Amino acid sequence: MKLVTGNSNRALAQAVASYLELPLTDCTVKRFSDNEIYVEVHENVRGEDVFILQSTSFPANDNLMELLILTDALRRSSARRITAVLPYFGYARQDRKSASRTPISAKLVANLITEAGVNRVITLDLHAAQIQGFFDIPTDNLYGAPVMVRDIQENYGSGNVMIVSPDVGGVARARAIAQRIGADLAIVDKRRPRAGVSEVMNIIGDVSGQACILIDDIVDSGGTLVNAAEALLKAGAKEVSAYITHGVLSNSAAERIATSKLKELVITDSIEETDLTKKAANIRRLTIAPLIGEAIARTASEQSVSSLLD
Repeated sequence: MKLVTGNSNRALAQAVASYLELPLTDCTVKRFSDNEIYVEVHENVRGEDVFILQSTSFPANDNLMELLILTDALRRSSARRITAVLPYFGYARQDRKSASRTPISAKLVANLITEAGVNRVITLDLHAAQIQGFFDIPTDNLYGAPVMVRDIQENYGSGNVMIVSPDVGGVARARAIAQRIGADLAIVDKRRPRAGVSEVMNIIGDVSGQACILIDDIVDSGGTLVNAAEALLKAGAKEVSAYITHGVLSNSAAERIATSKLKELVITDSIEETDLTKKAANIRRLTIAPLIGEAIARTASEQSVSSLLD
């Protein structure tokens, strides 16, 4: 078994390698002067089961191209099987035609990954579960919920905790965590007048005196969380925190979170930490390295990964 990584999230790749007690495969992934990507694998991978760990986060197109070129290099080097491990699958929010004459970019990216020569995909908390069906190869969608549940139980115990979905679309995700910890569920009724802008309308459920925990898969601009926190506090919530799998946190999102009324934003390390994220005192990170590492180990030994979903 070989573990290869591009430049998207080397810290996570090293943590996964440590969990597996396996060194990262020696390879070069660099840019030419015109920004073309150059890849060279310096170890023999003939007949090997190779796992490429690469999030397609910002810069999404560069990291996606690194993944595709790494795949081509390994395929031409006679790797037996290539598994793309995508802790964060970019373009996942473009999973349907949102208007006339618009693309379904998530399907296009799935096609690119498949045609490049990937044999299997392992990913984490897809924005929409049906994206698994966009791939014509086996795809395992892991969940960050077990990691989050353990952390919530350690930090909140059995106190007055209420799980909150920041919109109607995320109710199933929030309900699953609420059931695991035996908490009640509330919903923020949100209207989005245009992409990237959210406006809170109503709180469905009684949050008075509760420690509210917002649950979602992606935090990008941070506007939804900030608005939801303000609405929950106005409705009588004692405090508001958030547990989000993928901390995209584009532009000034980290600063917005840092100056908001959120007590804490907890994200995983599926996306590499930025300097702005490090400076935000109320942003904390959970590692998913053991989860990803265990999924890789079980896939390599042809064991079931189903128990990792519980």
